Amino acid sequence: MMQQFYPSVPHGFRFELNKDMNFSAAHFIPSKDAGQCQEMHGHTYFVNVTIGGDTVDASGFLIDFKQIKQAIHKKYDHSVLNNHPEFKDKFPTTELLAEQIWQTIQDLLMATENKPFCLQVIVRETPTSYVIYRPRKEDFR
Repeated sequence: MMQQFYPSVPHGFRFELNKDMNFSAAHFIPSKDAGQCQEMHGHTYFVNVTIGGDTVDASGFLIDFKQIKQAIHKKYDHSVLNNHPEFKDKFPTTELLAEQIWQTIQDLLMATENKPFCLQVIVRETPTSYVIYRPRKEDFR
């Protein structure tokens, strides 16, 4: 596997965790502005999640890498993104997919004792195109 380095997000946390993963999914963007993307098509999405925190859990983790992968892979792999409830009233663009992945991860983190934060999510749709989602400070609950 070729190592990928992504833009980092400035933060003051003691620990930073990055998890890379991928999943395959289909989608379509039902808008005349989407051109060919109006038709159903698929991607192998590559995702990077950055998590920061000052405190580790009893096992010494910000969060176990496995939990991050399970939360995203299980949810989206081999699915049609348009069929997910979070995309009921909006199109499953790469931008909005990155935001939804952030929300899923942040909800998972808030359920932990040490409560780290998801600082950024990067979703690569093609080898040459990716989106970065970074929450605003007020998005952290």
